[in-house]
Amino acid sequence: MTDQPLKILVVGATGSIGGHVVAEARARGHSVRALVRDTHKGRALGDAVEIIVGDLTEKASLRAVVEDVDAIVFTHGSHGNGKLGSEQVDYGGVRNTLLALGSRKVRIALMTAIGVTNRTGSYNQHTEAHDWKRRAERLVRASGLSYTIVRPGWFDYNDKDQHQLVFLQGDTRQSGTPQDGVISRRQIAQVLVASLTSETARYKTFELVADKGPEQTDLEPLFSGIASDIRGGPDAVRDTDNMPLCDEPQRVRDDLDAIRPALTSD
Repeated sequence: MTDQPLKILVVGATGSIGGHVVAEARARGHSVRALVRDTHKGRALGDAVEIIVGDLTEKASLRAVVEDVDAIVFTHGSHGNGKLGSEQVDYGGVRNTLLALGSRKVRIALMTAIGVTNRTGSYNQHTEAHDWKRRAERLVRASGLSYTIVRPGWFDYNDKDQHQLVFLQGDTRQSGTPQDGVISRRQIAQVLVASLTSETARYKTFELVADKGPEQTDLEPLFSGIASDIRGGPDAVRDTDNMPLCDEPQRVRDDLDAIRPALTSD
């Protein structure tokens, strides 16, 4: 763990998780740059936050956004517009940001969702949100950058005494209901920001839920207690192999090919 302050870009900063990420990062002594589409909403984040306007669906608008940052936290979501929104925002936003980075080396914390490997559920069949979030995870793994991928359970369904953090792997909870696990928005933000300065959180993917009990003040035992992803592999270490790369759309395979040399060359 390092206490060195970072300059963190928060993607999705005005959202329900992003606002907590901004607050947590500032509380830990980091400086924050918030990517927004609307400067008016961005001002609500406070005077200490650098506001920069960009569009996740347009790579060219992101070049200035990623300039001189040490880390990026992705908490964005399409929130509608069906399959097109899932591809353009959930996936395309990650792709465009990574490509805009060029050869810059930054730390990544990506938030997706518990159940992201469930391809047959009605939610994914209707929106393809899981598939596109999972493809975004694959881009991050292919990038060669240091990363942590967090798949939170249902937001703020906690009981008052339910704050003990639990990291899971394998994405086996797939009922599509809060029975899969619950977690507070505030704690999601804490884990995302803490991962950026943790050596033991590097190259790890996990589901994040809370059990009954008090929250932990030291997250290092949780980070160190889970397995790392297989370097060079597309998926998390214990994920079900139900999305073969050979069956992926050509544009997705092309994006993976574009990300690898763009971000691993010296």
